[in-house]
Amino acid sequence: MTGEDDLPGRPERPDYPRPPQDPALARRLREVEAEIFARRPEHAVEPTLDRISALAELLGDPQRAYPVIHVTGTNGKTSTARMIETLLRARGLRTGLFTSPHLSNVRERIVVDGEPLSAEAFLASYDDVAPYVALVDEREPLRLSFFEVLTAMAFAAFADAPVDVAVIEVGLGGTWDATNIADGAVAVVTPVSIDHTRYLGFTIEEIAAEKAGIIKPGAVAILGQQPLAAAEVLLRRAAEVEATVAREGLEFGVVARELAVGGQVITVRGLAGEYPDLLLPLFGDYQAQNAACALAAVEAFASGGPGGEPLGEDLVREAFATMTSPGRLEVVRRSPVVIADSAHNPAGMAASVAAVIEAFSFRTLIAVLAISEDKDVPAVLDQLEPAADELVATRNSSDRSMDPGKLAEIAVGVFGPDRVRVADRLDDAIDVAVGLADEAATDGLGGSGVLVTGSVVTAGDARSLLGRS
Repeated sequence: MTGEDDLPGRPERPDYPRPPQDPALARRLREVEAEIFARRPEHAVEPTLDRISALAELLGDPQRAYPVIHVTGTNGKTSTARMIETLLRARGLRTGLFTSPHLSNVRERIVVDGEPLSAEAFLASYDDVAPYVALVDEREPLRLSFFEVLTAMAFAAFADAPVDVAVIEVGLGGTWDATNIADGAVAVVTPVSIDHTRYLGFTIEEIAAEKAGIIKPGAVAILGQQPLAAAEVLLRRAAEVEATVAREGLEFGVVARELAVGGQVITVRGLAGEYPDLLLPLFGDYQAQNAACALAAVEAFASGGPGGEPLGEDLVREAFATMTSPGRLEVVRRSPVVIADSAHNPAGMAASVAAVIEAFSFRTLIAVLAISEDKDVPAVLDQLEPAADELVATRNSSDRSMDPGKLAEIAVGVFGPDRVRVADRLDDAIDVAVGLADEAATDGLGGSGVLVTGSVVTAGDARSLLGRS
């Protein structure tokens, strides 16, 4: 088990963009970010690829300038995409990585060769696409969205770099996601569960059908562990487009796993070989499964499908040891331990809670929850309640965040009135939770910790408040 005094520092890498020092550059960057954010938000989906296709065509279809590994699913997409990119870079390839949403800074989303775009590169990418964005805005009945513009910027930046391969995370769903104008040589589908029902459907089958849209003719489909209903839909799609399929638990998977200081040691059976005793500095069984999917995806990319030569064992071991996943069960403070986590739906919260129970020896856990109003909040609370001694209901910086008072009312029905507190601001909520954790430790109740969770925005806000970004 992991205590607060034996948590080593994770391997550092520039996950977050450095702020520009030049005042004029910083001002211009703020102006461009404001222009992008003023567009229709990424969660307001209008299901068509017409706008992004028109923009990409004007740009010369940059998404066709390099091979793509495309990643979708309900939970684990960002972690898996980051792991894939780390393995590819370890093989000496120049990589592009596009993920969403961001934790603290929009430039996090577009990464070239392991580093987010600099302020200068971000502005250059925007200036490259802006004239064509204006043309499409004039021609189409609806202006390009925030996410569509960023997707075009990423595709263009990767072509300009140029990259050897791009790892592209779907924003929402798959079929109608702006990233789906790219044809992935490898399509990765992490576990599918219920989320974003307004846009994707209310059943596992409907949601899986949307996500299956990234599996293209002749591709290799890497499927994480799926509910039976989702697996049937995904396999049907793969058969229709004659894609090769590799399934976690059958063609590849985690063979062994044990806890280690600061993470876990796992043995993974890949598509081309077995890789023993890999140190993964991340917590939770689900991160081990994400790592297995990432390894299988890179093997498939390297050989064109299952089989082929295994990746070098030393290369894989070194890559795994450097893997990071900011905002996913990330320790952002010690004494007491404060963990920032992005779980935002019932399945994600269940995985996070299981990982906290497994990896940390907390006698007392205080949860801080800020979550979007459109989520299945009662179900999320049901998953959190068995692990948390008390809950502090609050809000994050998003305008979609549920009112703390309303959240507390729902939480009382799950936790009871004596275990729920309210704070209008996240910084105050963290202070309250840290105070409760310190009090529990002073009372001799053993190790205590704080879990700040409920959304990517919540995790990002917590990181910023505690000086991690």
